Amino acid sequence: MKIAIVTGASSGMGRETIIQLAARFSALGEIWAVARREDRLLKLQAQLPVPIRIFSLDLCENGAINTLAKALGEERPEVKFLVNAAGFGKIGKVGDLPINDELDMVRLNCEALCGVTHVALPYMTRHSRIIQYASSAAFLPQPKFAIYAATKSFVLSYSRALNAELRPRGILVTAVCPGPVRTEFFDIAETTGHMPLYKRLTMADPRKVVSLALRDSMMGRSISVYGPLMKAFYGLSKVFPHAIVLRIMDLLQ
Repeated sequence: MKIAIVTGASSGMGRETIIQLAARFSALGEIWAVARREDRLLKLQAQLPVPIRIFSLDLCENGAINTLAKALGEERPEVKFLVNAAGFGKIGKVGDLPINDELDMVRLNCEALCGVTHVALPYMTRHSRIIQYASSAAFLPQPKFAIYAATKSFVLSYSRALNAELRPRGILVTAVCPGPVRTEFFDIAETTGHMPLYKRLTMADPRKVVSLALRDSMMGRSISVYGPLMKAFYGLSKVFPHAIVLRIMDLLQ
């Protein structure tokens, strides 16, 4: 049976990715949806034409990855899509945020992503795709968003290296690096601080971001950046010294 595995499936980019996968890829026998909020997964399950298998898991907790690994070992499906969309960020200076928030950003955004990828890889075949939701925050350090931006830099670097490792197997990896997206992400992020105005004014539609991500993935692109503004930011971060870009960002805030 051919399946897709999607983490962070109950909201935001993960939920939207499941909706679009179900609409576009009729060959999928099931979509395995991984998230903490089971009630939301049940609602999503009732709306889609593809069977959804629910994994109500907190990927920061010990044993969550093993639960997924056990299910894969028992079913031995052919994983055609792996989408790591689980993640969160909190706005605030390092040391001002609760220590559990700081550590959980690393656990979920980096450790869980690596763990899910590790257990899914043995079941992936030629022409399978891995989509890792990073962020434009991966392009350079971000004061008051320091840990989140660092975790997304990890995801971008990891995804590029993984893409090179898996290319001989015919498995391609795409790191998705959008700017601010209109999802619940900032409802959580702003519980500890406020988002700069320029980010509010540049929020993207999650449907368009996911649509481009899937298109870029199928075309074998290693990175997907939505919108001319974020593409310009990506280019700027590569050309200008980070100290200058950080100073401009500081003035904008």
